[in-house]
Amino acid sequence: MKKNWLVQLFIYLFLLIRVSSFAQENISGYFSSFDRTKIYYEILGNGKPVLLIHGFTGTSSDWKNKPLADSLLANGFKIILVDLRGNGLSDKPAIPGAYANNAEAKDLVGLMIFLGIKKYDAVGYSRGSIILASLLVLDKNCKRAVIGGMGADFTNPLWPRRIGFYNALMNDTIKGYEGFRKYISGKGLDPMVLACQQKEQPSTSKEQLARLKQQVLIICGNQDTDNGKGSELQLLIPNSKFVEITGNHNSSAYTPEFAEKILSFLRR
Repeated sequence: MKKNWLVQLFIYLFLLIRVSSFAQENISGYFSSFDRTKIYYEILGNGKPVLLIHGFTGTSSDWKNKPLADSLLANGFKIILVDLRGNGLSDKPAIPGAYANNAEAKDLVGLMIFLGIKKYDAVGYSRGSIILASLLVLDKNCKRAVIGGMGADFTNPLWPRRIGFYNALMNDTIKGYEGFRKYISGKGLDPMVLACQQKEQPSTSKEQLARLKQQVLIICGNQDTDNGKGSELQLLIPNSKFVEITGNHNSSAYTPEFAEKILSFLRR
């Protein structure tokens, strides 16, 4: 009798360790997208899936330095991290056509299908929010979204900020972008790849945003007007809410407040 009890205890502890280990498992790999571009992804944790989309010149690993990722994992969510094409460990085509026609959002749609995830939420920040807006139009399986660090300016196909970055990346004599060029040089990034991303960056129209059915949280720092006003973007999306937190474009996503507001929205 005692022996059977010990065997059962051993089995229980073994299964407990296995379950705990699986919950913390880091699954990573590559997905071959519609045009065979290789897209790198990671999956952390178990539970309701949340796709995290990084910003311009960033990578999926950026999220690991922000409180949001740890908060989501600690509260039972599964997070999907992805390097957008042209970034991180994903392929980096240096031709504009590789980024045209919502290619980056299509990568994300294909990735979620590849992973067998039928319903999910998503969080984007900065340029990641621009890609997320396209994703909301393309994929109704994305049920709720958080658009961070973004106003309404990206809806303009001739957005001066986008054109300015593109021109600065194509011509290093343009003044006013010296700090930006030094930054990308220090990170070892290819200006042509970044220029392609800016040239073909999607500009979801106001009409498309007006037709969205998903619930959307728009969150910006109170000193962040880099990409327009978040309050103006909120007026364009029917089922949306705008929240302002402390910080500027470069700091607000690193605050506990950013994580708390998003967690509260996704737990509803």
